[in-house]
Amino acid sequence: MRVWFIVCSLLLATDVAAHRFAPSLLEVTQLSGTAFNASWKTPLQKVSATPIEPRFPASCEITSASPWIQEGTGELKQIQLQCPTGLVGETLSVSGLGQNQSSALLRVTLADDIFHQAVFTATEPDFVVPEEGSAGTVALDYTWLGAEHIWAGPDHLLFVMGLLLLVGWNRRLIYTVTAFTLGHSVTLGMVTLGLFGYPVSLVEFMIALSIYLLAVELARGSAGALWRQPWWLAGGFGLLHGMGFAGALADTGLPQSNVPLALLFFNVGIELGQLAFIALLIVLAMFGGRLIGDRVGALRPLPVYVLGGLSAMWCIERGLEVLA
Repeated sequence: MRVWFIVCSLLLATDVAAHRFAPSLLEVTQLSGTAFNASWKTPLQKVSATPIEPRFPASCEITSASPWIQEGTGELKQIQLQCPTGLVGETLSVSGLGQNQSSALLRVTLADDIFHQAVFTATEPDFVVPEEGSAGTVALDYTWLGAEHIWAGPDHLLFVMGLLLLVGWNRRLIYTVTAFTLGHSVTLGMVTLGLFGYPVSLVEFMIALSIYLLAVELARGSAGALWRQPWWLAGGFGLLHGMGFAGALADTGLPQSNVPLALLFFNVGIELGQLAFIALLIVLAMFGGRLIGDRVGALRPLPVYVLGGLSAMWCIERGLEVLA
């Protein structure tokens, strides 16, 4: 339970609002031998005044560009290109990612159904278009996107932290985290494969509610049934969180030639990000326990208050979206 200071560190380092996973998306489609259409979508809200912009090869000429159109939480425009030598061997890039602490997804569809997909990051903002794509590229890109999503969502991370506060550092932690993993893996796969749909705003509200109910259970102490069998709570609410992950993956898109592979490694990325977060909590708890010592007892309610306060705020915000 010596993790009260972890919450404060996380909240100071990140935005307290649970933002949606919203990478930019550049989709380039070959229309003819030299004509291409580029669809560019980027979030409306950014953390920097520096714009996130696509960069095309010097050999390509922009012949027209549509006005910006708002689409959900982002803005979209269409760009027409003429590339006399095509795109194979040419470099596509996106600027402004480092300043905005963001990433961008690239999808390129060439003639003869050749498809490429890549992730632009601050450290790798360029992509040289090859002649043929590879399964290894899809696996690496979607692992990165999955890990980025779990770390970009404070609501998911706080739920995981609440589970740790509920079960402590013992064998039950393995059962509980496994149940959460199984729960969100089931709905992530089912929704992504189109087996059922769901109202996004209602699910986002229910995710916030899951964190609030977890905070209430923590405040009640060890008398509740969920303290004895916490894996039921983790697995049940994991189903909701999986739908949230599926919504993020739907915004990103899947390569039609590698849907199962992309889905698998997006989930792998989520699990790796989750395990990295748990490892970070353990390390911080070890150092914090040594620094604070016996004084930690008086501060144990603090993480519960943080969980309850933030989740209550998210419940109100998302509840209003459901009613709108």
